[in-house]
Amino acid sequence: MGETIAKNKKAFFDYFIEEKYEAGLVLQGSEVKGIRASRVNIKDSFIRFIKGEAILFNAHIGRLETTHHFYTHEERGSRKLLLHKKEIAKLIKAVERDGYTIVPLQLYFNDRNIVKIQIAIAKGKQLHDKRNDLKEKDMKRDVARSLKDI
Repeated sequence: MGETIAKNKKAFFDYFIEEKYEAGLVLQGSEVKGIRASRVNIKDSFIRFIKGEAILFNAHIGRLETTHHFYTHEERGSRKLLLHKKEIAKLIKAVERDGYTIVPLQLYFNDRNIVKIQIAIAKGKQLHDKRNDLKEKDMKRDVARSLKDI
């Protein structure tokens, strides 16, 4: 993986991540410019399967002022994900199980300077699981503080 542009920290808090995949995105030129300017938010985005294709919904890619209005894009539009047929079949099979979903984890440029998105099969956490994660995080922070003071 190359330069990370946007991360979905909320996904790690709300879900148990089981299996990760790398996917390409179908983008317009103005969208790529917005991504290069780091005007991206994938926090509330999600992935659905329509007619056997994976589509990313609700990902915000901001516009640049320098982009001509004729070439601008829809900021919260749907974007097709590029995956192999076997990967799509695996993902569809995983989503059909109860409690599983597909979430985007991060958006980045790979080694060849192409925009990629890391997606994962995830299972939703219950409230008590989230509380345990917060407790562990607080304990780690307290330990780090005490070690720093010594």
